[in-house]
Amino acid sequence: MLELSIGFFALTAPAVLFAGISKGGFGSGAAFASASILALILEPGQALAIMLPLLMLIDVTALKSYWKKWNWPDARLLILGALPGVALGALLYRSANADVLRFLIGAISIGFVAWQLARRNGLIRMSRRTASTPLGLFAGVVTGFTSFVSHAGGPPAAVYLLSQNLAKNQYQATTVLVFWVINITKFVPYAYLGMFTAETAFADMLLAPFAILGAWLGVRAHRIVSESVFFGITYVLLAMTGSKLIWDALT
Repeated sequence: MLELSIGFFALTAPAVLFAGISKGGFGSGAAFASASILALILEPGQALAIMLPLLMLIDVTALKSYWKKWNWPDARLLILGALPGVALGALLYRSANADVLRFLIGAISIGFVAWQLARRNGLIRMSRRTASTPLGLFAGVVTGFTSFVSHAGGPPAAVYLLSQNLAKNQYQATTVLVFWVINITKFVPYAYLGMFTAETAFADMLLAPFAILGAWLGVRAHRIVSESVFFGITYVLLAMTGSKLIWDALT
C-alpha cells in the first residue's frame, strides 16, 4: 500500500518540482533524478508509476513551444528503435524483483553522472560526423529500455542527436517530441503490468500542480540560473541517491 503521508509529500513534491524545472528549462536529461529520489522511499515500480503521468504532463506543457520545430527523420529513427527497447524493459520488469530494479536505477544514475563529467572534462568527445541509421536505431533501443526501467532515456538519445549537428532549438524540440511519444508508449505496458493503482493515480492528482509549477519555473530559471550550477546540484543528487539505491539492493 502507498501511504500518502506528510513525509511522502515532503520528499515527492520537491522531486516533482525538480523534474518540471529540468524539463522546462534545462532539457529532459536530468529529470529522471526525481524517479531515483522517489525510489528511496517507495518500491521502484511505484516510483516509476507515479512519475510517468507527471512526466507526460510536463511533456504536453513543453510540446506547444516546440511544435513542428523538430527534425522528424532523427525523431522517427529514435522512436522506431525505442519501441523494442520499451518491450525489453517490460520483459525485464516482469521477471525482476525490486532489488534488481533498485540496482538498475542506481547504476544508471551513477552512470549518468560519470558520462556527463567525462564529457565535460573532454574525456569523451562527441563525433562531428553524422551517425549512421543503424547507430540511430541502436541508440533508440537503449533509450527505450533505460526510459522504461528508470525514466533515464536522455543520455543515449543525446549521444545520437548531438552527432546530428542540429541547431539548439531543433535539438530541444526533437528531444521533447521523442520522449513525448516514448512516454505514451510506456503507459500501455505500465498499465498492463499493474504498475498503476488507485493510490498512484491519487498521488499524481495531488502532485500535478508541482509538475506544472516546475515547468513554469524552469522556463524562467533558464534565464537567471547557470546550467553549470543546476547540473552540479543534479550530479550531487544522482550520486547520492544512486549510491543509496545500489547499497539497498545489495544489502
